[in-house]
Amino acid sequence: MKAILLEKPLTLRPLDLPEPAALAPGEALVRVHRIGICGSDYGGYLGKMPFYSYPRIPGHELGVEVLAVGEGVTNVRPGDRCSVEPYINCQRCYSCRRGLTNCCEQHQTLGVMCDGGMCERVNLPARKLHVSTKLSYEQLALVETLGIGCHAVDRAGVKAGENVLIIGAGPIGLSALEFVKVAGATAIVMDVNAARLTFCRDRMGVAHTIVARGDGSELTALSTITNGQLADVVIDATGSNKSMSHALNYCAFGARLIFVGITQQEIQFPHAPALHRRELTIMGSRNALTRDFARIISLIEEGAIDTGPWITHRARFDDLIAEFPTWLKPETGVIKAIVAVT
Repeated sequence: MKAILLEKPLTLRPLDLPEPAALAPGEALVRVHRIGICGSDYGGYLGKMPFYSYPRIPGHELGVEVLAVGEGVTNVRPGDRCSVEPYINCQRCYSCRRGLTNCCEQHQTLGVMCDGGMCERVNLPARKLHVSTKLSYEQLALVETLGIGCHAVDRAGVKAGENVLIIGAGPIGLSALEFVKVAGATAIVMDVNAARLTFCRDRMGVAHTIVARGDGSELTALSTITNGQLADVVIDATGSNKSMSHALNYCAFGARLIFVGITQQEIQFPHAPALHRRELTIMGSRNALTRDFARIISLIEEGAIDTGPWITHRARFDDLIAEFPTWLKPETGVIKAIVAVT
């Protein structure tokens, strides 16, 4: 069975795997049809992803088909098309018992801390499969990315009429954008990459964009857009400690700041003028919850979220190793790359 291994940073190689083992109770055997390439895949390839371990079979944004089910499985059956919730939780720890399965104390993300779906077939916990009778495998592979933004916007408690600044117009920032729009709030997107902002305006329908030049013009632009009030919610999806340290400056009094990007470096900001005086709320957002997957599938099926603009690059499974490094180059303009396994 064909697979791809990230042996160490900068080293992808083909792998011949045995067929998956016999199904345990509660498991399902799935055929992987489509794989979305995530920022964590790029980070793992570059050796910059804090939770990554090597060697690793990547792949956690998956559109799959159920081939067989183990004892006790009732939520899926052979032939079902599914999105995969790749956050494997223990179901026993304090976090899991409170329903915080996205930050399980023994958390394992497929393709990051344990082997993922960059292969032809794999056994998965059936409880992590989410069925759709309408979505394509490509659309199903996008559900997990959208889940990150869905959870971040839920954490922020975004309400209709609020001004929401999204810093970082990569896939995670764009996933948050979708749910800011669903909430009826005003989305403002800021990025250093003017081409990505053009994409936001032309393909995602964003009326307000700001180029991050680092010269103070960003604050002036935001103030103009919000009539001097700044942002009620700031979602930083950059993973840059410099951006995250500076994000408080864009917050209105009483605002909520959500860090959904990940950095290994320190975040620093002055307490009294930036945080305390404005009584800001700062939150981290990690992964997504099980309920988010069903919601996202319904929103795509209903047409409330259009996945059409998302996929900018495609590759066949056999071409992935050669194509992957090119997607790291800004000039290629990758928003989301999809790998066709079948």
